[in-house]
Parts: sequence; C-alpha cells; structure tokens
Amino acid sequence: MSPVVVPPVGARIRQARTARGVSLRGLAREIGVSASLISQIETGKSQPSVSTLYAITTALSIPVESLFDAEGETAPTPATAVVGAPPDTVLHALAAFAADPGRRIGPLVGGGEREVLELDSGVVWERLGHVPGADVDFLRVTYRPGGTSSSAGGLMRHPGTEYGYLTSGELVLTLGFEEYVIRPGDAVCFESTTPHRYRNDGSEPAVGVWFVFSMG
Repeated sequence: MSPVVVPPVGARIRQARTARGVSLRGLAREIGVSASLISQIETGKSQPSVSTLYAITTALSIPVESLFDAEGETAPTPATAVVGAPPDTVLHALAAFAADPGRRIGPLVGGGEREVLELDSGVVWERLGHVPGADVDFLRVTYRPGGTSSSAGGLMRHPGTEYGYLTSGELVLTLGFEEYVIRPGDAVCFESTTPHRYRNDGSEPAVGVWFVFSMG
C-alpha cells in the first residue's frame, strides 16, 4: 500500500481563512508574504514551506493538525477544543476516542496508512497518529538534501513546545543565536516561540520523529 494521500492543504487554508472573514491580502500582510503566494498555496499551485505553514496557521488560530482532517472540516481552535473538557486530558482523550472513533488514527498506524504532506523546500511530513481533542503534531519528518524549513532563509516561531529525535542523516538547527548539528540518536526540545530553522546540508535525507505540542 502507498501512503494515504491528504487532500490539498490549500483548500483547508482557504476554508479556514474565509470562515474567519480574513481577506487573502489581509492574511498575506499579517504574515509578511505576497498575496500571490497565498493564492498559489490555496489553489494548489504552490506548497508552503514549514515556516509559512506555521505562520498561516498561527495567524488563523488553527492547529496544524486541522490540515490533516479527513472530512475537510477545519478542526476547532485550541480554545474551543478544551471547553467543557475534563481536567484530566488523558480521560478526555479516551472519551473522544469512544465518542467518535472515526476521527482517530490508530491505535496502530501501519507504514502504508500514513497521511503525507509534501511541503516546499524539500520537506515531507508523515502523520504518525492523532488523538481527537489533542492539538499535537506527531510526525515522521524528512528533510531531503538541501531541504530547509524556510525557503527564504528566515527563522520561524510558533506557539507550542517541540521535541525531535533524529534517526538518520544530519540536520542543522538554528535556535535563536545558536547553531546545533543534530546527528542520528540526538534529540532536541525547546519552546517553539524561540526563533528557529532546520536545514539539511548533507547528501542524504535527514529523517526523524517530531512531536509538537501546540498551545493556544
């Protein structure tokens, strides 16, 4: 089986933008890109970079997880998702599983069942699982040779906490004013509000597992 094909991310962005009454030019102005780029992303003519994708979802107050939703609906914002939720998030997650098992992925996700997002600048995200009601990105991330999280070379920042573990290849992480070389077996963790960027300067793909907890 080949990986599950995810519907175009652009359609989900356009749906979220129009639902919030944000104009195309207004969104472009807020995140510092051209209106033509937003238009190309929404029509599927161009894929966003990791940094642009996070900038868009942050501006629209939606979790990146919502871009994977199978039925085309935009998931509730983090503030909406927790309304009425039990204080124990584990119990809340279990209740969500029972209430709507069709929205979950798992508990086992086979290699041929992953949803995939092909992003700009040589980056691929494969969704490894999802618990309804939890705004968490649980991903197998691949940076192809020359791949980077920001095609423009700038640093990105977004709400949440980021954890990563590299299994093969090599990545360079720029975090604030520091630069780190990540090799197989190395792990990173930091607040995602710290300006950061990943890039693969090597000749082989850099692959790892990333876990990003998004906070509203």
